[in-house]
Amino acid sequence: MRICRELLCRTFSHRVTPCLPVTGKPAAGGWSPAQRGSFCSSSEDGKPQPSMLKHLSSKIRATGPISVSEYMREVLTNPVTGYYVRRNMLGADGDFITSPEISQVFGELLGVWVVSEWMGAARPKRLQLVELGPGKGSLVADILRVFTQLRSVVGGASVSVHLVEVSPTLSRVQAQTLTGNRSQTASSEDDPVYRRGETAAGFPVSWYRRLEDVPAAFSIFVAHEFFDALPIHKFQRTEKGWREVLVDIHPADPDRLRFVIAPTPTLASSTLVQAGERRSHVEVCAEGGVVVQQLARRIQEEGGAALIADYGHDGTKTDTFRGFKGHRLHDVLEAPGSADLTADVDFSFLRRMAGGGVACLGPVSQRTFLQNMGIDARMQVLLRSCSDPSSRQQLLSSYDLLTSASRMGERFFFFCLLHHSRLAAPRPPHGLKLEKKNPVQLPVAGFTELRF
Repeated sequence: MRICRELLCRTFSHRVTPCLPVTGKPAAGGWSPAQRGSFCSSSEDGKPQPSMLKHLSSKIRATGPISVSEYMREVLTNPVTGYYVRRNMLGADGDFITSPEISQVFGELLGVWVVSEWMGAARPKRLQLVELGPGKGSLVADILRVFTQLRSVVGGASVSVHLVEVSPTLSRVQAQTLTGNRSQTASSEDDPVYRRGETAAGFPVSWYRRLEDVPAAFSIFVAHEFFDALPIHKFQRTEKGWREVLVDIHPADPDRLRFVIAPTPTLASSTLVQAGERRSHVEVCAEGGVVVQQLARRIQEEGGAALIADYGHDGTKTDTFRGFKGHRLHDVLEAPGSADLTADVDFSFLRRMAGGGVACLGPVSQRTFLQNMGIDARMQVLLRSCSDPSSRQQLLSSYDLLTSASRMGERFFFFCLLHHSRLAAPRPPHGLKLEKKNPVQLPVAGFTELRF
C-alpha cells in the first residue's frame, strides 16, 4: 500500500431482532396479523400524518394489504408527501447523522480510496465521481477537497461529479454545499439532468433522479447509507411455506396500521427467497439488487469501481426493519411519513446479484476499513497539531464514534465492486526489451492493511 501512504501524506500535511411470527386467529379476508418486534417502540410518539396515512389507507382499501416494499416506497419517496421529498432529515436537527457529518476525515479517507482506484485502473483520462444518495453533499465535498490537494496527481484527468438524488430539498442543500450560488435547475422536467453547477475549484456537478441517466464512462461510484433506505420485501417461514409480510389497516382502529401474513404465496415470496434458505424470516431488497446489477454492468463495460458503505450483514440477520425519528428508534407503522425507515443491507444478496462479471471484495467492518486506510495515523497527526482541549476532545470523540466496536465501527460495513482487470496479475515483460520498472499490482485500499 505504498502509493496509498503517499496519497495520505500528500493529502493531509447490529443487532438481530425478533422475527414476525403468525399470531392469533385469521382476520377477515384470510389475513393473519403479524406481531411486530420490540424494536418498533419509541418513547417519542409523533402526531399522525393524515395525508400519508389517508393515502395509504385508501390504497389498501382499494387493492388489499400492500407489501412492505410498497409501503417503504410510498412513505419515503412519494412525490407529494414522501419523507425524503418533504424534509431535511440529516444532522443534529434531523432524524439521523451520517459519518461524513461526524468528521471530515471520513470523507477524506474515501477520497484517497477513489484516487487510489483511479490510479489502479491506469489513470484514465476521464473520471466520473458518482454518488448515490449524497445527503447534504458533505461526503463528495470532502472527496473533492482531496482531488484539489492532489492536483499534481489527478490534474491530467477530466473530473466531473454526478449525483443521483430524488429529494428536491436535499438537492438544494447539496448545491449550496458544493457550488454555492453557481448552480441552476433545468428548464424542462424531462431533462435527465435536473440541476447543473460548478464547484469553486472548477469541477462540474450534475444532478439526476435515476442512475441510468448518468453518462456511460469510467466512473467511481460511492453509495454511503444508500442501500439501507431502498424498499425491502419481508418474508416469513410458515407451516405452509414462505409467505410475504404485508401492511394492512388495523381492524380495531382505522387510523392505525398493522403487519399481516399473506394467506397464499405472492409473486415476491415465490421468486425472491433463495432456495435452501435456513432463516425463518428474510428481508430481500429487490431494488438494491437491480442497482447492483446496473453498477456491475457499467463497471464491466466502462471500467471503474463501486464502494458501498452501510449497515449490514452477510446473510445472517432476520428482522432489521426499523424507523428513526429525532435520533431515536421509532415504530415503522406509526405516523407514516414522519420518520426515516431503514433495513440492514444483505451483502450476500448484493454479491449474488452482482454476478461473475465483476470482482467483489468485503464486506469488512468500518473499523477495519478506516484503520486500513490510515485513520489512526491521520488522527495522530491532527492531535499533535491541535493544542485546544475542546478540539482535541472533539477529535477523539469523532474517532471513537466512527471506529468503536460498540458504536459505528462494527455496525457499518464496506463492500466494493471492481473490474476483473483490477485484480489481474501484471504480465511479465517479454523479449529483449528491458523495462526500468515492471508493472506492480496496486492493492485495493481499505480492504488491504495500510502499513506505515
